[in-house]
Amino acid sequence: MNIRPFTQFNFEVQLRLEGAADTICQGAFSEVDGLEMTMEPTTIREGGGNGRQIHLAGPVSYGQLTLKRGMSDNLDLWDWFDQLQTDRSLRAEGEIRMMSGDQKTTNVIYVLRGCLPVMLKGAAMNAADGSVAVEEMQIAFETLHRKKTGG
Repeated sequence: MNIRPFTQFNFEVQLRLEGAADTICQGAFSEVDGLEMTMEPTTIREGGGNGRQIHLAGPVSYGQLTLKRGMSDNLDLWDWFDQLQTDRSLRAEGEIRMMSGDQKTTNVIYVLRGCLPVMLKGAAMNAADGSVAVEEMQIAFETLHRKKTGG
């Protein structure tokens, strides 16, 4: 059996408000980072057992998702951030799909719940650079799961 690692250049991001059918945004990101979870084990020692420690599962913490994309006239992320200033309960759910090289098969699906934008950064402007303007958003999330796929 020949198992090959997945390539990382074909992916799709979809965010929608919890309970809503319409998406806040879909696709169009050049970079996604921060899909991580960490468990902090609780360590205990038994009396007289000086040669070992017992590790118990502790609380899980999550990273912050960073999305980067070429800046355009699309205001979906800015609008979501603005809406939170009047309705602080707004949360989104998201899916990040890693596609195969032919873009027909989904290799991996990450599911995020309780998404809250915590930072939105406009593009840096440098007249001497000449590169594409990139905006960035950081999102805190409450849960992260990797869903099984048929691919």
